[in-house]
Amino acid sequence: MTEKIENVTLNYKFYKGEDIYSDGDIENDILEIVKTKSPSEIEELLTEGNNWPILYHLSPIRQNILRWYDFDKTESILEIGSGCGAITGLFCEKLGRVVGIDLSKRRSTINAYRNKQYSNLEIMVGNFEDIVIEEKFDYVSLIGVLEYSIYYINSENPFIDMLKKARKFLKPGGRLIVAIENKYGMKYWSGAREDHTGKEFDGIQGYRDVEKVRTFSRGKLESMLMEAGFKTNDFYYPVPDYKLPLEVYSEKYLPKEGAFKEISPSYDLSRMLYFDEIAAYNSVCEDGLFQQFANSFLVVSK
Repeated sequence: MTEKIENVTLNYKFYKGEDIYSDGDIENDILEIVKTKSPSEIEELLTEGNNWPILYHLSPIRQNILRWYDFDKTESILEIGSGCGAITGLFCEKLGRVVGIDLSKRRSTINAYRNKQYSNLEIMVGNFEDIVIEEKFDYVSLIGVLEYSIYYINSENPFIDMLKKARKFLKPGGRLIVAIENKYGMKYWSGAREDHTGKEFDGIQGYRDVEKVRTFSRGKLESMLMEAGFKTNDFYYPVPDYKLPLEVYSEKYLPKEGAFKEISPSYDLSRMLYFDEIAAYNSVCEDGLFQQFANSFLVVSK
Protein backbone atom coordinates (compact mmCIF):
# COMPACT_ATOMS: atom_id res chain seq x y z
CA MET A 1 0.00 0.00 0.00
CA THR A 2 1.27 3.46 -0.91
CA GLU A 3 0.11 7.03 -0.53
CA LYS A 4 1.14 10.14 -2.43
CA ILE A 5 1.48 13.52 -0.77
CA GLU A 6 2.04 15.70 -3.80
CA ASN A 7 5.39 14.41 -5.19
CA VAL A 8 6.38 12.20 -2.25
CA THR A 9 5.57 8.49 -2.03
CA LEU A 10 4.76 6.95 1.36
CA ASN A 11 5.20 3.18 1.32
CA TYR A 12 3.24 1.28 4.02
CA LYS A 13 4.02 -2.26 2.85
CA PHE A 14 5.98 -3.05 6.03
CA TYR A 15 4.05 -0.86 8.49
CA LYS A 16 2.43 -2.86 11.31
CA GLY A 17 0.00 -0.17 12.40
CA GLU A 18 1.78 1.08 15.52
CA ASP A 19 4.09 4.05 15.99
CA ILE A 20 6.62 2.67 18.45
CA TYR A 21 8.71 5.83 18.85
CA SER A 22 7.18 9.28 19.40
CA ASP A 23 7.53 12.64 21.13
CA GLY A 24 3.82 12.47 21.94
CA ASP A 25 0.91 14.69 20.94
CA ILE A 26 3.21 17.60 20.08
CA GLU A 27 3.78 15.75 16.80
CA ASN A 28 0.15 16.51 15.88
CA ASP A 29 0.99 20.19 16.26
CA ILE A 30 4.09 19.77 14.11
CA LEU A 31 2.02 18.03 11.43
CA GLU A 32 -0.48 20.89 11.42
CA ILE A 33 2.36 23.41 11.13
CA VAL A 34 3.94 21.77 8.08
CA LYS A 35 0.54 21.28 6.43
CA THR A 36 -0.60 24.89 6.83
CA LYS A 37 2.49 27.14 7.00
CA SER A 38 5.06 28.16 4.41
CA PRO A 39 8.80 27.71 5.10
CA SER A 40 9.16 31.42 5.87
CA GLU A 41 6.23 31.27 8.29
CA ILE A 42 7.78 28.26 10.01
CA GLU A 43 11.10 30.08 10.44
CA GLU A 44 9.27 33.04 11.95
CA LEU A 45 7.44 30.67 14.29
CA LEU A 46 10.74 29.19 15.43
CA THR A 47 12.15 32.60 16.34
CA GLU A 48 9.09 33.43 18.45
CA GLY A 49 8.66 30.19 20.42
CA ASN A 50 10.68 28.13 22.89
CA ASN A 51 9.14 24.71 22.34
CA TRP A 52 12.06 22.28 22.06
CA PRO A 53 10.37 19.47 20.04
CA ILE A 54 9.15 22.00 17.46
CA LEU A 55 12.58 23.65 17.29
CA TYR A 56 14.39 20.30 17.09
CA HIS A 57 12.24 18.85 14.33
CA LEU A 58 11.78 21.99 12.21
CA SER A 59 14.89 24.15 12.63
CA PRO A 60 16.89 24.60 9.40
CA ILE A 61 20.04 24.64 11.55
CA ARG A 62 19.73 20.85 11.69
CA GLN A 63 20.90 20.70 8.08
CA ASN A 64 24.27 22.28 8.92
CA ILE A 65 25.44 18.80 9.86
CA LEU A 66 25.93 17.97 6.16
CA ARG A 67 25.22 21.17 4.25
CA TRP A 68 28.95 21.45 3.56
CA TYR A 69 29.37 17.86 2.33
CA ASP A 70 30.12 17.33 -1.37
CA PHE A 71 27.36 14.94 -2.47
CA ASP A 72 26.73 14.31 -6.17
CA LYS A 73 23.31 14.67 -7.81
CA THR A 74 23.74 11.29 -9.50
CA GLU A 75 24.05 9.52 -6.13
CA SER A 76 21.48 7.91 -3.83
CA ILE A 77 20.99 7.64 -0.09
CA LEU A 78 19.07 5.42 2.33
CA GLU A 79 18.16 7.57 5.33
CA ILE A 80 17.47 5.24 8.25
CA GLY A 81 15.41 7.00 10.89
CA SER A 82 14.29 9.85 8.64
CA GLY A 83 11.87 11.09 11.32
CA CYS A 84 10.12 14.39 10.64
CA GLY A 85 12.45 15.16 7.75
CA ALA A 86 14.90 17.59 9.34
CA ILE A 87 17.76 16.36 7.10
CA THR A 88 15.66 14.74 4.36
CA GLY A 89 15.14 17.98 2.44
CA LEU A 90 18.89 18.59 2.28
CA PHE A 91 19.39 15.09 0.89
CA CYS A 92 16.69 15.71 -1.71
CA GLU A 93 18.48 18.88 -2.83
CA LYS A 94 21.92 17.28 -3.04
CA LEU A 95 21.28 13.71 -4.26
CA GLY A 96 19.33 12.10 -7.08
CA ARG A 97 17.35 9.55 -5.07
CA VAL A 98 16.40 9.55 -1.39
CA VAL A 99 14.74 6.64 0.41
CA GLY A 100 13.77 7.28 4.02
CA ILE A 101 12.85 4.66 6.61
CA ASP A 102 11.06 5.46 9.84
CA LEU A 103 9.13 3.54 12.49
CA SER A 104 6.44 6.21 12.73
CA LYS A 105 3.65 6.85 10.23
CA ARG A 106 2.93 10.23 11.81
CA ARG A 107 6.54 11.37 11.58
CA SER A 108 6.76 10.10 8.01
CA THR A 109 3.63 12.06 7.13
CA ILE A 110 5.23 15.20 8.59
CA ASN A 111 8.32 14.48 6.50
CA ALA A 112 6.24 14.06 3.35
CA TYR A 113 4.34 17.33 3.82
CA ARG A 114 7.43 19.42 4.54
CA ASN A 115 9.29 17.96 1.54
CA LYS A 116 6.30 17.50 -0.79
CA GLN A 117 7.99 19.43 -3.60
CA TYR A 118 10.63 16.73 -4.12
CA SER A 119 9.86 13.97 -6.62
CA ASN A 120 13.03 12.04 -5.72
CA LEU A 121 11.81 11.07 -2.23
CA GLU A 122 10.23 7.80 -1.10
CA ILE A 123 9.51 7.13 2.58
CA MET A 124 9.13 3.56 3.80
CA VAL A 125 7.23 3.26 7.09
CA GLY A 126 8.10 0.38 9.41
CA ASN A 127 10.86 -1.24 11.43
CA PHE A 128 14.21 -1.20 9.66
CA GLU A 129 14.72 -4.87 10.58
CA ASP A 130 11.49 -5.87 8.80
CA ILE A 131 11.78 -3.81 5.63
CA VAL A 132 13.02 -5.63 2.53
CA ILE A 133 15.01 -3.52 0.05
CA GLU A 134 16.93 -5.04 -2.84
CA GLU A 135 18.35 -1.69 -3.94
CA LYS A 136 21.92 -0.64 -3.09
CA PHE A 137 22.85 2.95 -2.26
CA ASP A 138 25.83 5.26 -2.49
CA TYR A 139 25.17 6.39 1.09
CA VAL A 140 23.36 5.10 4.14
CA SER A 141 22.78 7.51 7.04
CA LEU A 142 22.25 6.90 10.75
CA ILE A 143 21.84 10.43 12.10
CA GLY A 144 20.68 10.28 15.71
CA VAL A 145 19.72 6.64 15.18
CA LEU A 146 22.55 4.30 16.19
CA GLU A 147 21.97 4.99 19.89
CA TYR A 148 18.42 3.60 19.50
CA SER A 149 19.44 0.37 17.74
CA ILE A 150 17.72 -1.71 20.42
CA TYR A 151 14.40 -0.39 19.07
CA TYR A 152 15.27 -1.58 15.56
CA ILE A 153 17.39 -4.71 15.94
CA ASN A 154 16.45 -7.75 18.00
CA SER A 155 19.80 -9.37 18.76
CA GLU A 156 22.45 -9.76 21.45
CA ASN A 157 24.60 -7.07 19.79
CA PRO A 158 22.09 -4.62 18.29
CA PHE A 159 24.56 -1.77 17.76
CA ILE A 160 27.11 -3.84 15.83
CA ASP A 161 24.32 -5.61 13.96
CA MET A 162 22.74 -2.29 13.03
CA LEU A 163 26.03 -1.18 11.49
CA LYS A 164 26.45 -4.49 9.66
CA LYS A 165 22.91 -4.37 8.32
CA ALA A 166 23.37 -0.79 7.15
CA ARG A 167 26.56 -1.84 5.35
CA LYS A 168 24.65 -4.44 3.33
CA PHE A 169 22.66 -1.66 1.65
CA LEU A 170 25.77 0.08 0.33
CA LYS A 171 27.12 -0.18 -3.18
CA PRO A 172 30.81 -1.11 -3.50
CA GLY A 173 32.71 1.95 -2.32
CA GLY A 174 29.59 3.38 -0.68
CA ARG A 175 29.72 5.35 2.56
CA LEU A 176 27.94 5.19 5.90
CA ILE A 177 27.17 8.47 7.69
CA VAL A 178 26.73 8.32 11.47
CA ALA A 179 25.96 11.19 13.85
CA ILE A 180 25.74 10.48 17.57
CA GLU A 181 26.48 12.04 20.96
CA ASN A 182 29.77 11.34 22.75
CA LYS A 183 29.10 9.65 26.09
CA TYR A 184 32.13 11.56 27.41
CA GLY A 185 31.15 14.93 25.92
CA MET A 186 32.40 17.89 27.94
CA LYS A 187 28.87 19.08 28.64
CA TYR A 188 28.13 15.87 30.53
CA TRP A 189 31.18 16.27 32.79
CA SER A 190 30.32 19.90 33.51
CA GLY A 191 26.75 19.23 34.60
CA ALA A 192 24.42 18.78 31.62
CA ARG A 193 22.05 15.87 32.03
CA GLU A 194 22.34 12.96 29.58
CA ASP A 195 20.26 13.84 26.50
CA HIS A 196 18.33 10.56 26.34
CA THR A 197 17.80 9.68 30.00
CA GLY A 198 17.70 13.12 31.61
CA LYS A 199 20.07 12.03 34.39
CA GLU A 200 23.41 13.56 35.31
CA PHE A 201 26.51 11.51 34.47
CA ASP A 202 24.41 8.61 33.15
CA GLY A 203 26.57 7.78 30.13
CA ILE A 204 29.81 8.51 31.98
CA GLN A 205 28.80 5.95 34.62
CA GLY A 206 27.90 3.28 32.05
CA TYR A 207 24.12 3.73 31.76
CA ARG A 208 23.26 1.89 34.95
CA ASP A 209 19.62 0.74 34.94
CA VAL A 210 19.13 2.00 31.37
CA GLU A 211 17.91 -0.55 28.81
CA LYS A 212 17.03 1.21 25.58
CA VAL A 213 19.82 3.63 24.65
CA ARG A 214 23.60 3.84 24.47
CA THR A 215 26.13 6.38 23.24
CA PHE A 216 29.86 5.74 22.90
CA SER A 217 33.33 7.19 23.22
CA ARG A 218 35.31 8.03 20.11
CA GLY A 219 37.48 4.93 20.45
CA LYS A 220 34.56 2.59 21.08
CA LEU A 221 32.60 3.99 18.15
CA GLU A 222 35.55 3.55 15.81
CA SER A 223 36.17 -0.02 17.00
CA MET A 224 32.48 -0.87 16.44
CA LEU A 225 32.65 0.52 12.90
CA MET A 226 35.81 -1.48 12.23
CA GLU A 227 34.18 -4.65 13.56
CA ALA A 228 31.20 -4.05 11.28
CA GLY A 229 33.52 -3.92 8.24
CA PHE A 230 34.20 -0.19 7.85
CA LYS A 231 37.98 0.12 7.56
CA THR A 232 38.18 3.86 6.84
CA ASN A 233 36.41 6.14 9.33
CA ASP A 234 36.69 9.91 8.98
CA PHE A 235 35.64 11.71 12.16
CA TYR A 236 34.13 15.19 12.28
CA TYR A 237 33.03 17.18 15.30
CA PRO A 238 29.82 19.25 15.19
CA VAL A 239 29.76 22.13 17.68
CA PRO A 240 27.97 22.55 20.01
CA ASP A 241 26.58 19.14 18.93
CA TYR A 242 25.05 17.34 15.97
CA LYS A 243 21.50 18.40 16.87
CA LEU A 244 21.88 22.12 16.13
CA PRO A 245 25.41 22.42 14.74
CA LEU A 246 26.86 25.86 14.16
CA GLU A 247 30.33 24.61 13.17
CA VAL A 248 31.77 21.28 12.05
CA TYR A 249 35.45 20.60 12.76
CA SER A 250 37.59 17.90 11.14
CA GLU A 251 40.79 16.10 12.05
CA LYS A 252 42.56 18.49 9.66
CA TYR A 253 41.11 21.55 11.39
CA LEU A 254 40.43 21.21 15.10
CA PRO A 255 39.39 24.03 17.45
CA LYS A 256 42.21 25.88 19.13
CA GLU A 257 42.45 27.40 22.57
CA GLY A 258 40.02 30.31 22.72
CA ALA A 259 37.56 28.83 20.22
CA PHE A 260 34.85 28.27 22.84
CA LYS A 261 32.94 31.28 24.18
CA GLU A 262 29.71 29.76 25.57
CA ILE A 263 28.73 26.72 27.61
CA SER A 264 27.02 23.85 25.79
CA PRO A 265 23.23 24.18 25.47
CA SER A 266 21.03 21.70 27.30
CA TYR A 267 17.90 22.51 25.25
CA ASP A 268 14.82 21.17 27.04
CA LEU A 269 16.67 19.98 30.16
CA SER A 270 17.77 22.13 33.08
CA ARG A 271 21.42 21.77 33.93
CA MET A 272 24.01 22.54 36.57
CA LEU A 273 27.45 24.00 35.89
CA TYR A 274 29.96 22.31 38.17
CA PHE A 275 33.05 23.96 36.69
CA ASP A 276 34.05 26.49 34.07
CA GLU A 277 33.22 24.48 30.94
CA ILE A 278 34.68 27.10 28.59
CA ALA A 279 38.03 27.08 30.42
CA ALA A 280 38.03 23.26 30.42
CA TYR A 281 37.33 23.11 26.69
CA ASN A 282 40.11 25.59 25.98
CA SER A 283 42.44 23.49 28.13
CA VAL A 284 41.71 20.21 26.31
CA CYS A 285 42.10 21.99 22.97
CA GLU A 286 45.51 23.28 24.05
CA ASP A 287 46.52 19.76 25.08
CA GLY A 288 45.26 18.11 21.88
CA LEU A 289 42.40 16.21 23.55
CA PHE A 290 39.37 17.88 21.95
CA GLN A 291 38.38 14.75 20.00
CA GLN A 292 37.86 12.82 23.24
CA PHE A 293 35.60 15.46 24.80
CA ALA A 294 33.60 16.77 21.82
CA ASN A 295 29.88 16.65 22.56
CA SER A 296 29.05 14.80 19.31
CA PHE A 297 30.61 12.86 16.49
CA LEU A 298 29.90 12.81 12.78
CA VAL A 299 31.59 9.87 11.04
CA VAL A 300 31.80 9.08 7.33
CA SER A 301 32.84 5.45 6.91
CA LYS A 302 33.60 3.06 4.06
